[in-house]
Amino acid sequence: MKATDKLFAGSIPALYDHYLGPLIFEPYAANLAERVARLEPGRVIETAAGTGIVTRALRRALPDAVEIVATDLNQPMLDYAASVETLGNATWRQADAQALPFPDASFDAVVCQFGVMFFPDKRAGYAQARRVLKPGGRFLFNVWDRIEENLFAQAVTNAVAALFPADPPVFLARTPHGHFDAPAIAAELRAAGFREVRFETVAKTSRAASARDVALAYCQGTPLRNEIEQRAPGRLDELTEIAAAAVADRFGSGLVEAKMQAIVFEARR
Repeated sequence: MKATDKLFAGSIPALYDHYLGPLIFEPYAANLAERVARLEPGRVIETAAGTGIVTRALRRALPDAVEIVATDLNQPMLDYAASVETLGNATWRQADAQALPFPDASFDAVVCQFGVMFFPDKRAGYAQARRVLKPGGRFLFNVWDRIEENLFAQAVTNAVAALFPADPPVFLARTPHGHFDAPAIAAELRAAGFREVRFETVAKTSRAASARDVALAYCQGTPLRNEIEQRAPGRLDELTEIAAAAVADRFGSGLVEAKMQAIVFEARR
């Protein structure tokens, strides 16, 4: 992973939440929250919580008495999450998913939405999730499928990459959509000590009010922005409009829709 893959700062958290949230994250957040609710947990920890999209879905899906601890390595993302909405019986805490500052066996469920692909040491992250789970507790998380199954991300990546053929910005293909080998992930979970590992491919429809919203989401609301600005200082808005035109050419003007696809994992301690 490149250092730029970890940079979720500046205006990125607000753009991430406003544009990427409804575009791709909220449908899968609801899916994860429904799965967690069926477990009837008493205490839940979320890792890589970002701007709190899953945290808010969990709060809606779970009884008020259920405690939620939402963690992320990136403090600007947590600061933004805390500013969006006050959530009863939910707390925000900076923490590294690979070294969680919580006692053994202290949670009924660990939840992580589209975060494990950012873990430098994924097996360490899985081992930490298992450590803080109570016996029989569940680890639920999702990863994006290959970029070819996520059409908006593919369209933006292709449009931007074409502008820099010698050194294309491929953050989306490399990191969010670069960790999709489900059997290999399941094997890593078992190696970390989990049992009853299950996974399921879940396809949904991604929607946006316009092609420009799609381009803004990916070009300015993710670390792809850092790669663009490194290659073309001062041209971020221009390149965003080029990506928007490519999305419009493929998916039309006005409301746009495209397939997206993820893989959801559930593992038992």
